[in-house]
Amino acid sequence: MDAWSLMQSAAQADTVPRSVPKGTLPRIWRFAHRHHRMLAVFLTLATASAVIGVATPVLAGRVISAITTAAPASTVVMIALVIAGLAVVDAGLTLAERWLSSRIGEGLIYDLRLAVFSHVQRMPLAFFTRTRTGSLVSRLNNDVIGAQRAFTSTLSGLVTNSIQLVLAVVVMVALAWQVTLLALILLPIFILPARRMGRRIAALQRESADLNASMTGQMTERFSAGGATLVKLFGRPQAEADEFGHRADRVRAVGVRTAMVNRVFLTCLTLVSALAQALVYGLGGWLAVTGSLDAGTVVALALLLTRLYSPLTSLANARVDVMSALVSFERVFEVLDLEPVLTEPETPTPLPAGPLGVRLHDVRFTYPSAAEVSLASLEEVARLDDRVEHEILHGVGLSVAPGGMLALVGPSGAGKSTIASLLPRLYDVDSGGVEIGGVDVRELSFADLRGAVGVVTQDGHLFHDTVRANLAYAAPEATDAQLREAMVRARLGELLDELPAGLDTVVGERGHRLSGGERQRLTIARLLLASPRVVVLDEATAHLDSESEYAVQEALTEALVGRTAVVIAHRLSTVRAADTIAVVEHGRVVEQGTHDELLARSGRYADLYHTQFASRPSAA
Repeated sequence: MDAWSLMQSAAQADTVPRSVPKGTLPRIWRFAHRHHRMLAVFLTLATASAVIGVATPVLAGRVISAITTAAPASTVVMIALVIAGLAVVDAGLTLAERWLSSRIGEGLIYDLRLAVFSHVQRMPLAFFTRTRTGSLVSRLNNDVIGAQRAFTSTLSGLVTNSIQLVLAVVVMVALAWQVTLLALILLPIFILPARRMGRRIAALQRESADLNASMTGQMTERFSAGGATLVKLFGRPQAEADEFGHRADRVRAVGVRTAMVNRVFLTCLTLVSALAQALVYGLGGWLAVTGSLDAGTVVALALLLTRLYSPLTSLANARVDVMSALVSFERVFEVLDLEPVLTEPETPTPLPAGPLGVRLHDVRFTYPSAAEVSLASLEEVARLDDRVEHEILHGVGLSVAPGGMLALVGPSGAGKSTIASLLPRLYDVDSGGVEIGGVDVRELSFADLRGAVGVVTQDGHLFHDTVRANLAYAAPEATDAQLREAMVRARLGELLDELPAGLDTVVGERGHRLSGGERQRLTIARLLLASPRVVVLDEATAHLDSESEYAVQEALTEALVGRTAVVIAHRLSTVRAADTIAVVEHGRVVEQGTHDELLARSGRYADLYHTQFASRPSAA
């Protein structure tokens, strides 16, 4: 890439209309404020270091003057010792500055990561179904670290170089104003490029962050057990490598452009600094030869010039660093600005003691739109899907008495899982209400609700951790004896005896080292440890073979004793004993009753039942 092409691409980046939003700096300060004492000490040390940086050239000039005027040798030695002492002090200040800047920077990383992680945990389930995981992880890693650089390096450079610049100008004017004026003639050449380059680098920084997030997203998906299996089953490793190579190539191209824009800019500034130094040597040398200045002053001016243009070069580059850091802060704040759709009441209503009934009355529900729960940059799309969401549930009314069982049956897409997701308040209804124990779930604290309602889904999720950790997630204080008892009750006693490290055996990502039935029973054991009073089973045996289904059904029978249950099932044989069976179609409850009552009506349930068992008369 030649210089002309480079400047063309930089100029195109400059046309990007985006800018860092107003109010970003005050928000940054709110995060940095808790480190204000260390910041104050850090700035004091930086100031002292800058003073030493200007004092050293002046002392060096004094040495030259002492030599040329035949001053006593002790004078030269004394000045040299002072210079050495200042060098030692400056080294100590540099180490102290580095320690403080790292403490501040790492503290900021901790604060930002904790804030983002905690905030994301409060987002609704719809946020995670829309967001690409890799893009979200990139915000917690790359962007947080980019923001941290503002305090570990940029801030130090700004303070030290600004002080050095001011002191150098003052001292140079005091020594020889004519030479100083000539040296400052080239100053506008520093300022004009710096004003333009900031926005160009910021645009490249945004593009680089987006591309890195996209690449991370692909790796996160393809390196998961499910993603790797899909790639292998369809024989597409080369296609995946090509796609990754394309993304990586774009990251490389942006990196080269950014590096070259920086390098061309800094090279030009360095060239201007060298030209200014030549002017100082020329004019200062002429004045020294004519007797207007002594040689020591010329040397001091030449050395001070490096304390003038070197800070100018660093400050010009600091503008680029500041813009890059602000972009990183902006991307972090973008996530923090997403308001959680679900909020906890200020004064929660307590749940009554004993078994809890469940009631849904005239429930209407529409899934939240993309604009409410997501960001285009996290979905890796140009703009969010602006289609209007359709109502999923239309006036649903259901109830189950304490200790009873409600079964939801019907075709796929009817709204059964949506109803189940409203009980643990993964979403809020648009109108109507969902009550547990006579209390609307929106009036309960999150802790009470999570303690009262337990859910087993058809793909019971397990973390890539030990059996112990996955079980203890529901009851952190549980003893080994309680963990083992839960596994025995979930019909996993024999498996526990066979595991190579017992409770400390790692189950693999999503529990893939276990069979489907074993995974499901482990999630049931976790449910038993949580001991909820209301259990929601969302097709817990949908993808199991007959033997595994039988074992899981035994475990579920154990889990449901004394608890209120809401069960979703495609296999009607598993819900015939339910107190109430509700047939859901197109977001409405079209029939309710017991198994015998619904068969006697010869309605929709009877059609589903006879269709399912028509080919298996012996099972019927």
